[in-house]
Amino acid sequence: MGNKIFNIVLFAPQIPQNTGNIGRLCVCSGAALHLIKPLGFSLEEKYVVRAGMDYWKHVDLTIHDTFEDLLKLMNERNANFYFLSTKTKKSYLDCPYKDGDFLIFGNEGTGLPPYIYEEYEEQLFNIPMPGEFARSLNLSNSVAIVLYQALQA
Repeated sequence: MGNKIFNIVLFAPQIPQNTGNIGRLCVCSGAALHLIKPLGFSLEEKYVVRAGMDYWKHVDLTIHDTFEDLLKLMNERNANFYFLSTKTKKSYLDCPYKDGDFLIFGNEGTGLPPYIYEEYEEQLFNIPMPGEFARSLNLSNSVAIVLYQALQA
């Protein structure tokens, strides 16, 4: 694993424990965390802090009011961005990860907004789930899987 830096984006996260776990993951991996509103909880909520443990205060955190605000930032940085979803056939193993990329995940209840699937079809990747009853993985597990693949790519 090199010294790559990635940006993890959560689109309107709903479960504070997942966001806390992902914040901790970001600190441990050197990634920045971006949250797009609306958030389904307060960042002061005990579940966020408990899941993030004493790492939470070290999270490189940016909160965006809208996806368009994030899009402006990504354009300013000339950064690549990829969406992770169950609604595509392309595997995260085939994503062309590069330093500074933004890896964008939908929320726990509804995933990504519908317009993303139409406007950004080429930038959609999934984590294959061969299990018979598999609908989706836990969000924090999904972020960990993809982030560590990106770090080693």
